[in-house]
Amino acid sequence: MPKPSDETPQAPQDPPEPHEGTGGTRWRRFALIAVPGLAAAAVLGALTTQGLLAASFAVSGDSFKMSADRLAGQGFTQYGDVAESVDGTGRPVGLSTVDTATLDNLCMSSLWDLGIGEATLVITAGEADPVEGTDLVLDLEQLRGDAEFGEIEIGRDASTLDKAEGGQGPAGGFGLQADTISVSGVELTTWAVTSGSLRLSGLDLAVRPGEHECF
Repeated sequence: MPKPSDETPQAPQDPPEPHEGTGGTRWRRFALIAVPGLAAAAVLGALTTQGLLAASFAVSGDSFKMSADRLAGQGFTQYGDVAESVDGTGRPVGLSTVDTATLDNLCMSSLWDLGIGEATLVITAGEADPVEGTDLVLDLEQLRGDAEFGEIEIGRDASTLDKAEGGQGPAGGFGLQADTISVSGVELTTWAVTSGSLRLSGLDLAVRPGEHECF
């Protein structure tokens, strides 16, 4: 009878990697960079939806854009504040708080420089049914649109603002508030958005190579 071999069977080898110049390698490298960002975005969205994210955190080094056909809210306050980055730099913002808000046809976009070229994270929702949020806080850099306010107060001391829950600023600071806010043709640039709860109907999240910002 033949003797059994003492040699250990060799495990099958993985197929060779594509050449450095092929599209497969470039897109795999893109995925290694983009997927962690998507995972972070998903975690951020989950925390925001569950109301676990505080309104104060270190902002990233990039602002992002939001647009909507219409934003309607109840209980609105705004005052000047500073958004702090992890590198210790501060950015002036208009800290805006809305107790309850709906947004029609919402778009959010963030342009990334990934080293292999630009890509855009695009989030859309609320095309059929409005996006609904509570305790919405926005670190605004710029807002454009046609706005209407109900029972507005401009120039009130920021520490005495009382028309939005938790929407008070420092004593002596310039503040404004209103019972209601309605903005059509919304285009805003912001450093951060938090919400006690957020319902994104018809959510679509995608990373698109190149520049595809909301506006």
